[in-house]
Amino acid sequence: MHANATDQEIQTIHIVKEIDIAAPIDIAFEAVLDQMGPGGQMPDGTPYPKKLEAWPGGRWYRDLGNDAGHLWGHVQVIKPPTLIEICGPMFMSYPVASHVQYRLTAQGDGTRLVLTHRAFGQISTEHQKGVVMGWGYGVQQIREIAEKLKGKR
Repeated sequence: MHANATDQEIQTIHIVKEIDIAAPIDIAFEAVLDQMGPGGQMPDGTPYPKKLEAWPGGRWYRDLGNDAGHLWGHVQVIKPPTLIEICGPMFMSYPVASHVQYRLTAQGDGTRLVLTHRAFGQISTEHQKGVVMGWGYGVQQIREIAEKLKGKR
């Protein structure tokens, strides 16, 4: 089966999700790393852990065991506790380039998180629609993790 010309057109994604977190910036950054790593979940609550090598050039990937997995991207920038940027295909296994930025700003006793995802390539309609919900769920999950961590300290 061959894709038609429409399926091969270049598409773009530009999503910005902002959320206030009732936790200090260091705890919020810890929550970002947890959600990007072992604490990740799907919107239905199914665990979706990934591994993050939190240094420049480090990988962000799903480890399926037995040398199988899916590379989401590489750490382009990391400046704890204010910034982490990832570049790579993310969850898309086809010609695409993505850049995801988690920017945290201290606001009094809390933190403001702004997540931005930009991508271009042969992006499927399913991913164009699902990514909005997925990132929205992800930032909510980060807030929940951070606020639980704050409560334990």
